[in-house]
Amino acid sequence: MRIEYTDHQEDPAAWADELGISKEATDLYLHSDVLDLHVDSFIWNRIWGYDLRKRHGHGLLGARFYSQADFPRILEAGVTGATWVITTNPSRRASVRARVFRKNLERLRNIFGTVESQFSLVRNTAEYRKARTEGKHGAFVGIQGGNALDARDALDTIVDDMVLRITLVHLSNSSLGTTSSPANRDTETGLTARGRDYVAELNRRNIFVDLAHISKKGFWDAVEVHDKSKPFIVTHTGVEGVRPHWRNLDDDQLRAIADSGGTIGIMYQNDFLGPSRFDGKASWVVDHLEHIVQTVGEDHASLGSDWDGAIIPPKDMPTCLELPKLAQLMLDRGWSPERIKKILGGNFLRVVEQLRG
Repeated sequence: MRIEYTDHQEDPAAWADELGISKEATDLYLHSDVLDLHVDSFIWNRIWGYDLRKRHGHGLLGARFYSQADFPRILEAGVTGATWVITTNPSRRASVRARVFRKNLERLRNIFGTVESQFSLVRNTAEYRKARTEGKHGAFVGIQGGNALDARDALDTIVDDMVLRITLVHLSNSSLGTTSSPANRDTETGLTARGRDYVAELNRRNIFVDLAHISKKGFWDAVEVHDKSKPFIVTHTGVEGVRPHWRNLDDDQLRAIADSGGTIGIMYQNDFLGPSRFDGKASWVVDHLEHIVQTVGEDHASLGSDWDGAIIPPKDMPTCLELPKLAQLMLDRGWSPERIKKILGGNFLRVVEQLRG
């Protein structure tokens, strides 16, 4: 199967006019590696058969909650790579969760297998570079909710190092630790003994420990036991220095990630970014990126949209198709092309190469 889409490399000026941005911004964007640390579109394929290979509009809710990304729009948007996420259902028993994960991983691989002329599953930077040389999108795989594989020996179900990263906890507490969600009333636990062992095992396997969603105590517990020679990441978050919120990271957490050599992906949920749930602006994303740059430097800021993860994105950037607007907003702040290229994808590739080559 070959996916049809508009290749904006053929007429960058027309794309710039369509988006209301400069040709300088589209040229910079189109000559960059553009990688997203967290795309959750596969969840809707599992729930109601949302076909990732078909082009969708804004859906029934105007690109709120879902219908923000699919394969044709990802290609048209010039997103050269992304981490496609398998999200865990915490209501299942541990033994069942492991079996369901294996089934979902096979399902996702099969979907990518039907479009292998344009998408390639990749495990490291070398494989991503090979995919790009062949004109393909490089698709990494991640897990949201480490309890997908918290049963005894369940991590052994990961074959060929296909999983790049695991978000330890999601929106509920688990055998691994406690969530940052306000629903959590456990202020004492943080990371459990099993969670500490889990971090050590991920380190051993060179799987990224992703500390999005975890409670602050759990965050610091994980930092304590994490292999100091390896980077860890937070794939989709905001920062408290711009928007105080239970979901966002404080400056000490930013410094810990930077000290490990890791990177922080800024997500696009309006009320994590600013004061409005429905009237957000793409400039709010850049506000958060700017705070990271000012606090820990330009080598530690990345993009982690959470597209289709039940988010309500900025009104002027409702889907992946408007992503080049971020390049324009960064240029407007006087940022160098080198800094912008790092944030669009270079920082994430550096971190992946540091862990996996």
